[in-house]
Amino acid sequence: MVIWKKRLEERGVLIGDGGWGTEFVQKGLGPGEAPESWNLNRRKDVFAVAFSYVQAGADLILTNTFGGTRTKLAKSGLDSKTIEINQRGTEISKEAAGKSVLVFASVGPTGEFMAPVGTVTGEEMSRDFAEQVKALAQGGADGIVIETMIDLAEAKAALRASKENADLPVAVTMTFDKGKKGYATIMGIHPEQAVQELEKGGADLVGANCGTGFENMIEVIRVMRKATTLPIWCKPNAGLPELINGKTVYRETPEMMARQLKALVDAGANIVGGCCGTTPAHIRALVQERDRLISAKA
Repeated sequence: MVIWKKRLEERGVLIGDGGWGTEFVQKGLGPGEAPESWNLNRRKDVFAVAFSYVQAGADLILTNTFGGTRTKLAKSGLDSKTIEINQRGTEISKEAAGKSVLVFASVGPTGEFMAPVGTVTGEEMSRDFAEQVKALAQGGADGIVIETMIDLAEAKAALRASKENADLPVAVTMTFDKGKKGYATIMGIHPEQAVQELEKGGADLVGANCGTGFENMIEVIRVMRKATTLPIWCKPNAGLPELINGKTVYRETPEMMARQLKALVDAGANIVGGCCGTTPAHIRALVQERDRLISAKA
């Protein structure tokens, strides 16, 4: 049995890591600075974030490679370092994870739109993702998570590239907002449409991340569960961001998130972590609540 499936079967629910970007900001990441550059010049800080989630009890952690496509890195003049950045990012998380925690390498949007909305062709985008995925696999990733996607075409291009260039499980998660017609990405993709098409495309896991807190995420996952039998991965924010005295604040505390874990699992979630604003304390609370729920069933 594939290791992530075996662990999911054993534990019922797997707990992922929390936010990376907001942790880097606490460590001094400047406006406009590419977090991925830290894989090369601030390795200890990247390791510290990864290891903090391992210490919090996460079953799996991600990598500092969210903006790791050549197209995205080019915006910071880092395109010539694409392969090195992705390999190093994966190696750092693998070192932090040790033998007991899985590492799913993060693949985020390129920041460009595919034709006809934009100018990038599907072939060009797939080539971009393929280069990144190969480097992540070479770095030792246990899986790939394509996350924070708003364009289904781009998500499918990344999924296809991942399946063709690495023999690894692939999760794909998209970001949804609540509107008058329910939940949808800003490109108009609804949760049920997303999971159905991604399942057809060969995804091993599907889900949602970012954009919303636990309460709305529960609704999104409930919709997804009706449309797929695949395991569902979700990473909500610690609430919606608020700007207070010039500082971005997320108000959902570790205790608030932990109290909602059962409702999220009952809605259909199988892997639960956190996105923006979530910290090692949030993940530790989720792990403790997961373990409490398991004990209560025994």
